[in-house]
Amino acid sequence: MIAVLYAGLTYEDVVRKYAQTVAGVCVMRLQNHADAEDCFQNTFVKLLTKSPSINDENHLKYWLIQVAIHECYSFLRKNRREISLCELPNEPSFKSEDEMDVSWALMKVKQDYREILYLHYCEGYKVKEIADILGRNPNTVKVMLKRGREMLKSIYGGETE
Repeated sequence: MIAVLYAGLTYEDVVRKYAQTVAGVCVMRLQNHADAEDCFQNTFVKLLTKSPSINDENHLKYWLIQVAIHECYSFLRKNRREISLCELPNEPSFKSEDEMDVSWALMKVKQDYREILYLHYCEGYKVKEIADILGRNPNTVKVMLKRGREMLKSIYGGETE
């Protein structure tokens, strides 16, 4: 069997390289580890079954994040229910204590702001890229990023501007 390549990477390489990114997007969006796992798996199943035409690794990462966000939206539409953070069955795994600290704080921020903050600070995307991924106006993303920062400051007990 010939391995399908995505921007020069095999499917297994893509999963290894982008698992943390996709998992982070799903956990930030759903705030439930088990549900996030389902959307995580669906994202990579779509990559395998749809075999999209991917130009480079940036395009691949962008595609995976968009599909993960779509999977989360679909999941939420199908399963309208709310779970508090106290009911989370498992703590998601993080790379470092700093990342865990930021992720904890992001979980306390409203959902729309959480996505934008996560994509900006954890994934390193610029405002224009976030706007493209989420299908929003760049000015809206800038305003939400500013407001999200203010929310994070209040969570950490810092002063807002």
